[in-house]
Amino acid sequence: MIPVACEIKAADALRGFEVPREKLLSALSLALKKIDRAIDCFGDKFPAPASRANIYGKIENTTGWGNGFWTGILFHAYELTGNEKYKRVALSHIPSFERRIREKIGVDHHDMGFLYSPSCVAAYKLTKSTAARDAALMAADHLITRFHEKAGFIQAWGSVDSPDSYRLIIDCLLNIPLLYWASEVTGDKRYERIAYTHFKTTAELCCREDASTYHTYYFNRETGLPERGVTHQGASDDSAWARGQAWGIYGPVLTFLYKKDEKAVSLFRATTAYFLNKLPKDLVPFWDLSYGEGSGEPRDSSAAAIAASGMLEACRLMNFPTEESALYRGAANRIISSLIDGYTTRDLPDSNGLLIHAVYSKPHGKGVDEMNIWGDYFYIEALHRLLVPDCGLYW
Repeated sequence: MIPVACEIKAADALRGFEVPREKLLSALSLALKKIDRAIDCFGDKFPAPASRANIYGKIENTTGWGNGFWTGILFHAYELTGNEKYKRVALSHIPSFERRIREKIGVDHHDMGFLYSPSCVAAYKLTKSTAARDAALMAADHLITRFHEKAGFIQAWGSVDSPDSYRLIIDCLLNIPLLYWASEVTGDKRYERIAYTHFKTTAELCCREDASTYHTYYFNRETGLPERGVTHQGASDDSAWARGQAWGIYGPVLTFLYKKDEKAVSLFRATTAYFLNKLPKDLVPFWDLSYGEGSGEPRDSSAAAIAASGMLEACRLMNFPTEESALYRGAANRIISSLIDGYTTRDLPDSNGLLIHAVYSKPHGKGVDEMNIWGDYFYIEALHRLLVPDCGLYW
């Protein structure tokens, strides 16, 4: 059952706030300088998912789930500036995405949306590239092979017949838009049915009574019945991992875009209220929402950027009353303003990324208090939405 949204404690302080346009343009100028530096650094390679000492290393497009975000950053830079350089570099990535999915290189997981929506779907929407469209459709075809009909979910990780991997994770709410898009492009409703079934299963199970979210949920392989919610990257099974909660904000917005389901609106309201009520003074969460001021725990700027961009898109798509829309938009603006003030690489001239103080996975000791590429992506996506409110959507 989706909980009713609770009152947002700082509503009056958030409602109606707007980042001055001059501040947004200055932030964009800095971001573009860093993107230019990154282009020089990476060449035909991709940034590693997390930095080391705030510098991204290089990887091939053969592993990981974050490579699409770098291509998406370039497409946003192209749209914001009209500079063909960014589009040219982004399109040069498409053959590697096509090869990766055709040869099934490092795709034994559900992250086809993260890989192919900001890259190949974006390329198709912006340039009508048939190669990009075909690669994205192959990725959609691969994603639906991970769907378990009996239980109604897309399996996150591992072989689909693995006895210990029969589970979903909340992150997949950002992967299923690839399937909605595939249905629109092909007319095949099979993709949409699987995506929407997975959304409903996730919405029913991953949101607790207080609107905090489970990161992952296990099912019984024999019966298909749900068994238990736990965490993989959060502080504990009972806590709310900040990035997972942010996926729980943004994901329902994207299902609403395609399905116009009012349950998605209810889920957005609930998860957003919980998230906002757990933020510290500067509105950038600790990596798990169970932590607060004085905990000494690291922040996760990527969760802030994801949530802010999701709230901005919700205001555009969901028909909220004026005061409620002003609240979500004001909250998103305040978060982005805080990121601009204290979380960019402005004072790190050698850095080739955008946002510092992010966390990949604290329990696994990966990318702690570093940059991560999805944080950079959702930050520039949010800047794009604030500067061009009717900009298109790659998802």
